[in-house]
Amino acid sequence: MDASEDAFSEPVHLRRDLVGLGWNDRGIADQLKRGIWVRPRRGAYLDAGTWKTLDAAGRHVIRTRAVVKQANTGVAVSHASAVPWWGGPIWDLDLGHVHTTRLDGRLGRKEAGVHQHCGSLQEGDLAVVHGHQVTTPARVALEVSTIASMEASLVVLNDFLHRKLTTPQAVRERYERSIDLWPNTRATELVVRLGDPRISSVLETRFCFFCFRARLPMPVPQYEVRTPDGHLVAVLDFAWPDLGAYVETNGRAKYLQLLKPDQEPGEVVERERRRDELVQGLTRMRGMHVSWTDLNAPRLLDKRVRDHLWPADEAAS
Repeated sequence: MDASEDAFSEPVHLRRDLVGLGWNDRGIADQLKRGIWVRPRRGAYLDAGTWKTLDAAGRHVIRTRAVVKQANTGVAVSHASAVPWWGGPIWDLDLGHVHTTRLDGRLGRKEAGVHQHCGSLQEGDLAVVHGHQVTTPARVALEVSTIASMEASLVVLNDFLHRKLTTPQAVRERYERSIDLWPNTRATELVVRLGDPRISSVLETRFCFFCFRARLPMPVPQYEVRTPDGHLVAVLDFAWPDLGAYVETNGRAKYLQLLKPDQEPGEVVERERRRDELVQGLTRMRGMHVSWTDLNAPRLLDKRVRDHLWPADEAAS
């Protein structure tokens, strides 16, 4: 989910600034009551019209900007709060707290919706994004793994890798440099090992992680299908060539991208069906489609995938 540009550009006013401009508490309260302003966090105010247009990522950016302005010491946007600053996915991330890291290395604190960290910042750990100090993608991916689930952490890492915001080598190097000094890093090594720049969406990462967690053979992402003369006809999300099977993940965004102007959704489905027939004719592989709903029922999906990889009729022959 990408935070809109308004989240980074719309002015966030602190109470102390408004008082300096001549506002008093009664006037501020009146603006809130009339619905002209909103208060994204205590002591910070924003145009209500802008707030209504923002998604969850954008609203978190606003709260983060307010926290940085209110901080009594220099801080950098970090951990889950840094993900939307890099345009990353916030799927399953807890945005209940704004995460920052102190620039002076002193002990941080957690209070009133703010988690201030005291991690040691090294050369290459910071970048300026939208005028603010933000931890860099390689570090953000590692930071997220210390506060979020493995699955959500892998979603962030794969997104950053796929968009070339960082590289597997850079993440590994930053991990090995000082991760032993960080708290809550039990899952970090595994997240780093599972990261794959070929995986391009949240749904694809979730399916790949499902295979890992279910102890299924890991598939080949972005498997190319070509005609005998070498013409590329399809790139499959995942394939097990040795088992003669492939999986396509069907997210809503994917179908919206496939839908051309003045085209009915049914036409996209029919086009995908013909594509499956072509792929299966060229590869002799069995095809299967997986959606977000399927991942919400992991036991049923586990059986479906196993039956897909090892069909009963083939096992009996």
